Amino acid sequence: MSDLGPVLVVTNLDDPTADVVISALHDRGVPVVRFDSGDFPHALSLTATITSNGVEGTLSTPSRTADLTQVRSLYYRRPSGFTFPHPDEQDARFAVAQARYGLGGVLASLPGCLYVNHPHRIGDAEFKPSGLAAAAAAGFHLPPTVITSDPDAARSFIKQYAPVIYKPLSAPLYRIDRVSCTVEVAEVAADDIDEAVSGTAHLFQQRIEKTADVRVTVIGDQVFPVRIDSDLLDWRTDYSRLRYTVVSPPPGIVDTLHAYLAHFGLVFGAFDFAIDREGQWWFLECNPSGQWYWLEPETGLPMLEAMADLLERKMR
Repeated sequence: MSDLGPVLVVTNLDDPTADVVISALHDRGVPVVRFDSGDFPHALSLTATITSNGVEGTLSTPSRTADLTQVRSLYYRRPSGFTFPHPDEQDARFAVAQARYGLGGVLASLPGCLYVNHPHRIGDAEFKPSGLAAAAAAGFHLPPTVITSDPDAARSFIKQYAPVIYKPLSAPLYRIDRVSCTVEVAEVAADDIDEAVSGTAHLFQQRIEKTADVRVTVIGDQVFPVRIDSDLLDWRTDYSRLRYTVVSPPPGIVDTLHAYLAHFGLVFGAFDFAIDREGQWWFLECNPSGQWYWLEPETGLPMLEAMADLLERKMR
């Protein structure tokens, strides 16, 4: 890896956060190669060999070519999925698998590269049960939680810990009448539970009687905590009703944040907490690819500078 090598930004075409990061890196004279792995192979080509020094070769877009041995850092945001327009469905599945494990495997093996974050580590951390277990081990306070496919277990949990909310374990694309929808966090009663629960896994969690939420963005060794005030159960459902305040975290929280990230091998994380009436912070989740830039204009926090420093590998 060379200090003069490029930063790879892996994301889809419509990513305003990546846009501002790339602009900041350009202003610093840092070379950037942006691409969407979903563009492979029609607008992205790869040639890599495996040597005793690791992966060598090139990755090329229509306007840029990156030497894989010189990549300074890789910012893995939100690339689209592979698509292969083969008329034969079996051939298409085969091609997607080869692309995922070929291109994906090379991008995950760049010598000397700083990953923000490593795609494999992102995958590990996106499993909600794993994240909750890691949070408990790190020392965060967690609401009582159950993951079950048993309707009786769900009803029993709700009766014991009411009020209880339901939240999806993952957020795949969900369409109603061909319109993309979000499966929202919602309060649930024991009478709402029927046998449909047995159809898959569900997560139920005691609802914290909160006074506010907190989003804590960790970028490298810098921590940016922002209190979010609203009257919403899930503040992400209506950004127009949110009020932001920069706050200081309680004692020990910063070390626990870094311990959580170290568990998964991450250098960036967007943490969500609920604050109860006694001021206790309750861990809800950490998104290893979460949004963060919208908070900078609202708070004045130098988050973009921190991200650019990290990707540039600039010593502070």
